[in-house]
Amino acid sequence: MNPNALALHASELTKAYGGRRVLDGLNLAVPRGSVLALLGPNGAGKTTTVRILATLTAPDSGTARVAGHDITSARARVRASISVTGQFAALDDLQTGTETLRMTGRLSGLSPGEARARATELLDRFGLAEAGDRLTRTYSGGMRRRLDLAAGLVGRPEVLFLDEPTTGLDPRSRAELWDVVRELRADGTTVLLTTQYLEEADRLADRVTVLDAGRVAAEGTPAELKARTAGHRLDLVLTSRAAYEALAPRAVHHAPDELTLGLPTDGSAAHVRALLDELDPDRTDVDRFTLRSATLDDVFLALTGAAR
Repeated sequence: MNPNALALHASELTKAYGGRRVLDGLNLAVPRGSVLALLGPNGAGKTTTVRILATLTAPDSGTARVAGHDITSARARVRASISVTGQFAALDDLQTGTETLRMTGRLSGLSPGEARARATELLDRFGLAEAGDRLTRTYSGGMRRRLDLAAGLVGRPEVLFLDEPTTGLDPRSRAELWDVVRELRADGTTVLLTTQYLEEADRLADRVTVLDAGRVAAEGTPAELKARTAGHRLDLVLTSRAAYEALAPRAVHHAPDELTLGLPTDGSAAHVRALLDELDPDRTDVDRFTLRSATLDDVFLALTGAAR
């Protein structure tokens, strides 16, 4: 792909802490105006990747460009092109929503009039106009996250880093934030999203990169990754603990308390019959089964070796 068409381009990034390599030759290529979801178990290197690309941490080796600028030799230009929103809203509880956005605008180099206009625009866009004159300490969790994201957009960044932005939000607030991300993509903003919610990646991302131990375990569209693992999953409820343990190594989904295992299948009747006959030839180990579509949860467990 033409490098000029990429908002993020990383090549062979490495980073170690205390002798433990957190990133081990990471490569990324993210087209402008797209959403990349970065998935992986705790310690896989997701936050370290964000910190390096945002120039908050220097890599031990490798290169990267963000919005066309080198993260080492053009740090100021990178920082002028990006915004970073972490897991927790960074707000001053003694300021109102309007004051927060106006202050951010002035710090971003806007004139007083421009800062006022931008604050009004963003409060309206994020559904916070009626709460603009209230202290942020009176905001709900979802309102605080929206205001925090609005503050990050005051300077109209080309690239937005969202590091687990919906952690701790209720389902309604999470859905509202998803709508905002979709709007940003439609406006041409590039978004790198790290998340523990696989449904979030499935709904929002154009492409998904799965990290494991600092390396890329897999990448592709959500549909491509699900097809790679299996088009469907056959969930089996076993009749005994012994039957469960015997079949567990073949499964991509494990629910030991319910004696339930999920195995990949193409979803056809022929394959389901053959799989059941193979796994339970005497018809004594499987109590019942359910056929379901594969999810990114299945991809995550199959590719990362996450704890089961």
